[in-house]
Amino acid sequence: MEIQKEAEHILNKFSEVLEQIPDLEETRYIVDNLNRTREDLKENKNPEKILRNAHVDKQGSIVAEKGKWTK
Repeated sequence: MEIQKEAEHILNKFSEVLEQIPDLEETRYIVDNLNRTREDLKENKNPEKILRNAHVDKQGSIVAEKGKWTK
């Protein structure tokens, strides 16, 4: 019963707040920026920096873990 009373109290407060919101005319915007593209920029890549964190075996090959989701 106490939860029901609290819920009714919250709903009453919420409806009071909603009544204070003024009615406004609906506005619509026509946007013409559909399918806009940007030019791809080439990033400078440093392979040595990338490989610094890779796991390497004794022959110098990169060791990568096979995906756990594959069988």
